[in-house]
Amino acid sequence: MTTQQTSLHIHILGICGTFMGGLALIARELGYTVSGSDQNVYPPMSTQLEQQGIQLMNGYKAENLDCKPDLVVIGNAMSRGNPEVEAVLNRGIPYISGPQWLAEHVLQQRWVLAVAGTHGKTTTTSMLSWILEFNGFKPGFLIGGIPLNFGISARLGESDFFVIEADEYDCAFFDKRSKFVHYRPRTAILNNLEYDHADIFENLDAIKKQFHHLVRTVPGEGLIIAPDSEQHVSEVLEMGCWTPVVRTAINAPADWQAELLTADGSQFSVSHGGELQGTVSWRLSGQHNVYNALSAIAAARHVGIAGSAAIEALHSFENVKRRMEVIISRNGITVYDDFAHHPTAIKTTLDGLRKQVGAQKILAIVEPRSNTMRLGVHTESLAASLAQADQAIIYQPDNLGWDLSQLLAYANNIEIVDSLDAIIERIKAEVGQDSHVLLMSNGSFGGIYQRLQQAL
Repeated sequence: MTTQQTSLHIHILGICGTFMGGLALIARELGYTVSGSDQNVYPPMSTQLEQQGIQLMNGYKAENLDCKPDLVVIGNAMSRGNPEVEAVLNRGIPYISGPQWLAEHVLQQRWVLAVAGTHGKTTTTSMLSWILEFNGFKPGFLIGGIPLNFGISARLGESDFFVIEADEYDCAFFDKRSKFVHYRPRTAILNNLEYDHADIFENLDAIKKQFHHLVRTVPGEGLIIAPDSEQHVSEVLEMGCWTPVVRTAINAPADWQAELLTADGSQFSVSHGGELQGTVSWRLSGQHNVYNALSAIAAARHVGIAGSAAIEALHSFENVKRRMEVIISRNGITVYDDFAHHPTAIKTTLDGLRKQVGAQKILAIVEPRSNTMRLGVHTESLAASLAQADQAIIYQPDNLGWDLSQLLAYANNIEIVDSLDAIIERIKAEVGQDSHVLLMSNGSFGGIYQRLQQAL
């Protein structure tokens, strides 16, 4: 792939979101002048963008457009009434959604490998990108996080291959389709499917419909990869599928099969078609990551990378920032930063940690920040997801749309706390030798990470 030279100026609304930030990096690499606005300008995305020479504007204001951009790329968090959106419309500035811009300017004529699903998209996309990179394929990628092997969330790449995290969230206020319908992958991973994004999807069937739109776009000579155990994914494929499907499984027969050699998933063998490909030994834990690995290995095989070569790459895979990332390790206390924000993700993350640390103490600290969490869709399932923690502390901010005390009816290890200072004091009181503190949020959590480092 060669960088195209252009003097066009792109302005991005919502530039510090993981997707839009990655898009900004790719546009800059293509030679565009890039600027952008956001109301939440904070690391790591803001740091990454500024290092690439991209101008960031804090807050949405009509005067941000006085630079007279040639095109405005509008993120899906923007809505009518936003002063900058209104200025775009009133001034007649050309605008487009991020997924459509990416499809038209980057993905055409590329072999797109897309990773979809409610959980595991970022990690699996990072794994697959690293497998291709390790084996000399030099792929482009756009990932909803910063994979530690690369240090950036997106790049154009130097080959025909482009790996993308394929999100089911909508594109923009003027395009309510899921982002992934624009990507037209040749290789598609469907990790799993659960009810999420309650702010835009009425029910699970509405999400299934969007996933089937994705299935419709995969060519007959392409490949779909899905776990054998995921019933909702199977139901989507039963709605109509015109593409070969390969299945993955753990400790059960499948096209791609893993046999756990340790309970925490840190070691497992991989077989394809009944033939042993090798053994993965890595620092990750949890069966969910074993499934992620199988999908990535199967996708890499589709572009010509042998299973054994993919396994070798995974031995040096370093995961993604904010995916069980150790941010403090001292005096027998380990603190992890994790992006988990759905009951299933919380449950699988805690399960992996519990199998790794045995009877040592685990404190789970949760900020219910996603739109689905804030609407109170998950109550009993959220309480149940925290069962593996010795103590769970859940943050109740003033503006949360429901009373978290409802959770107390379903579990006796949960405590509701309404200030970050109180959370830090509770952690200090609870931790001792061989303690593990798991901070789970898909946002900045009020800067608790930095404050906790000082407090401990």
